[in-house]
Amino acid sequence: MRFSLFVHMERVSPDQDQRQLYQDFLTLAKMADEGGMHAVWTGEHHGMDFTIAPNPFLSLIDVARQTKHVRLGTGTIIAPFWHPIALAGEAAMADLITEGRIDLGIARGAYNYEYERIMPGMDAWEAGQRMRALVPAIKALWDGDYAQEGEFHSFPSTTSSPKPVQEGGPPVWIAARDPNSHEFAVAQGCHVQVTPLWQGDEEVTKLMETFNAACAKFPDIPRPEIMLLNHTYIAESAEDARQAAEEINRFYCYFGAWFKNERPVSQGLIAPLSDAEIASHPFYTPEAMLRDNVIATADDAIARIKTYQDMGYDEYSLWIDSGMSFERKRASLERFINDVMPAFA
Repeated sequence: MRFSLFVHMERVSPDQDQRQLYQDFLTLAKMADEGGMHAVWTGEHHGMDFTIAPNPFLSLIDVARQTKHVRLGTGTIIAPFWHPIALAGEAAMADLITEGRIDLGIARGAYNYEYERIMPGMDAWEAGQRMRALVPAIKALWDGDYAQEGEFHSFPSTTSSPKPVQEGGPPVWIAARDPNSHEFAVAQGCHVQVTPLWQGDEEVTKLMETFNAACAKFPDIPRPEIMLLNHTYIAESAEDARQAAEEINRFYCYFGAWFKNERPVSQGLIAPLSDAEIASHPFYTPEAMLRDNVIATADDAIARIKTYQDMGYDEYSLWIDSGMSFERKRASLERFINDVMPAFA
């Protein structure tokens, strides 16, 4: 099993300087590179200080200039916000600049907050259909001289300009959860990204079973790879783990609030949740976070991650966004690199 870092600029207070947050982002990315991690992933989000990432290619190109080895992944591009010609060309240009280090993660998107601002009236179903139309189109554009008459985009014969450095283009990863998404990814020859979010090891197992079923349905297609994205904090003690669970619980309460899209937002920040609102959430609790995420000392984390390796996961991505201070994130990542990863060497 290989390891990667999933990271954004994460602004939770108007007192945080965005320039410093970007330097913190770069520091974590460079730690991942110097520590022997396989990749750094960062996503696409708009108008949300919760995860600042308006164009992951910009950030990843900068990371490329300051690192030597890590692959650079979009985790993930929001498919319906892109025209296939634009995405094919920008991904290829990023691949050229980074000398072939790009991995292209693609998803339908998750937040109605973003949909209603960029694609008003679009729902999750249409977003998924747009993703299914986009993926084969960008691959065909990398190959070149491709014309399309489609439900969402139509254009005459076109070739991606430039062409990617990597033969056949950057590896494409699909963020998948339901069986149809897994089957689409496998049928298209794409790798798969999954996350259990707050749902724990039962969901980790279910996602692998869904992936295996999709692979079995297409036996003539080479088995793609599967990456597990999971909130992870490597604690120095049980007390430290408890604090992390409380912080990640708060993160998920805000995640849920953004997802529900019911609270006012001003200057990119959602209206603060009270301690009472956080304490009364129907299924987010610190105890649940300890049970359902890898929030543990190094030895316990190793034992748990080995079960994911045994299931067949190819990559484990440490989701570091957590609402924690930069210092706590850095300390956890240091312990992960120094105390957890060597057990899988």
